[in-house]
Amino acid sequence: MSQTGEREQWGTRIGLILAVAGNAVGLGNFLRFPVQAAQNGGGAFMIPYFVFFLILGIPLMWIEWGIGRHGGKFGHGSAPGMFDVIWKNRVAKYFGSLGLIISLVIMIYYTYIESWTLAFSFFSITQTYFDLHTFDAMRNFLYSFQGKETSAYFSSIWPSYIFMIVTFCLNFWIIYRGISKGIEKLAKIAMPMLFLFAIILAIRVLTLGTPDSANPDNNVINGLAFIWNPDFSQLGNASVWLAAAGQIFFTLSVGMGTIQAYASYLKPKDDIALSGLSTSATNEFAEVVLGGSIAIPAAVAFFGVAMTTQIAKGGAFDLGFVSMPLIFEQIPFGSFFGFIWFLLLFFAGITSSVAMGQPIIAFLEDEFKISRHKATAILAVVVLISVQFVVFFLKYGFLDEMDYWAGTFGLAVFALIETILFMWVFGADKAWKEMNEGGDIAIPKIFYYIMKYITPVVLFVIMIWWFVNDALPILVLKNVNPQNVPYIWGARILMIVLMLGLFFLIKLAWDKNKKKVI
Repeated sequence: MSQTGEREQWGTRIGLILAVAGNAVGLGNFLRFPVQAAQNGGGAFMIPYFVFFLILGIPLMWIEWGIGRHGGKFGHGSAPGMFDVIWKNRVAKYFGSLGLIISLVIMIYYTYIESWTLAFSFFSITQTYFDLHTFDAMRNFLYSFQGKETSAYFSSIWPSYIFMIVTFCLNFWIIYRGISKGIEKLAKIAMPMLFLFAIILAIRVLTLGTPDSANPDNNVINGLAFIWNPDFSQLGNASVWLAAAGQIFFTLSVGMGTIQAYASYLKPKDDIALSGLSTSATNEFAEVVLGGSIAIPAAVAFFGVAMTTQIAKGGAFDLGFVSMPLIFEQIPFGSFFGFIWFLLLFFAGITSSVAMGQPIIAFLEDEFKISRHKATAILAVVVLISVQFVVFFLKYGFLDEMDYWAGTFGLAVFALIETILFMWVFGADKAWKEMNEGGDIAIPKIFYYIMKYITPVVLFVIMIWWFVNDALPILVLKNVNPQNVPYIWGARILMIVLMLGLFFLIKLAWDKNKKKVI
């Protein structure tokens, strides 16, 4: 909110699209996607991936734009107020609290992960890790930097802590500057640079050929085939379909309350139909075309299919922070390519993390009528205190616990709630009219039925599947190292405290506003 009491607005439409695309384009596009594809049938994975993109991704994108713009008409930039508008029930605003807690919790640990990319960009240009030539050595370098273990590379957590503080300050400086002068300006700079760096890296990878003539099977063509050759037998595996659905949540950043917050700053007649589609298409280009053409093909070209399979099983961080640095050591101008690889990841991270802060900022501005600067200061204090636990207890599973409940299971729960509220409680006809109002294109009528019937059913099935197969075992601490149990409960207590704090603030805000009306 500006000093005059008026809500902020986006400066330009391209700035809005880039900002929302920046929210969607994150670390998962370049790290998680290729690993998921490689682990789940290669090209066959893309069949359920695009199916869920059509019945979950695009519908949820339009639903969240519609909820956000509608809420903005009533002066609400966060889910509690938006849900209160579309469902005249006293519990609606508390359902909306999920859109605050999810984005807040993810921002807390995501900021730390993001700082690793900034650090490794520095380590690349200074060739800090260039004397490490084995997977074990590079993995130890990463783990010692993260504080998971002590080694000759980093004797303490403080180098990692310094980069975390730098990243934290950059995030909140941008948030402090506001929607147009901060977030939009960042998107206009970071997103073109991100795509430029990604295209440069993709071209470099595709021209690697066969780096080692003694191993002719280790080449880029086989690297692309590793991802894109379909293993159709995997289509009968339910876990492949669930993995594809999960990737859609991660890649489009739906189900966390950030898109609604951005859309609330639109004017009542601003287009959301074409803008939502453009955002989705931009993200898919970054993920499928660019994300699928860098890390995995490069790994196969240098290490072969068998080793790359092991890398993929090790997860996204082994791929991005272990195998890629080993590759940069072996190519001309490797320090430069390493620098832009990790800087690309940093740009992808920071355009997402500033979005995660916006729902809380909008809630404090709109419901308590405080300035953006004060709201930013409050959020900064909460994040700074909370991230200390993530930094110092990382090796005990603190981050992983937060990531599962907020960054995985929570997304499906919130997406289901918002879909039911908008398409059934608010009403499908009114929702459809809201999404199409002022649109530069008409949303195809088939999506009316997809959003009303198919999307909520699919979301319900995903939520139940995840609950039975993942959430329950995680909840009862099945197969957990006993040493980690106190820290996992610490992560849960932190999330509960944050949730109760938000419940209190929501009640306080509505009681306060009710008295004003009386």
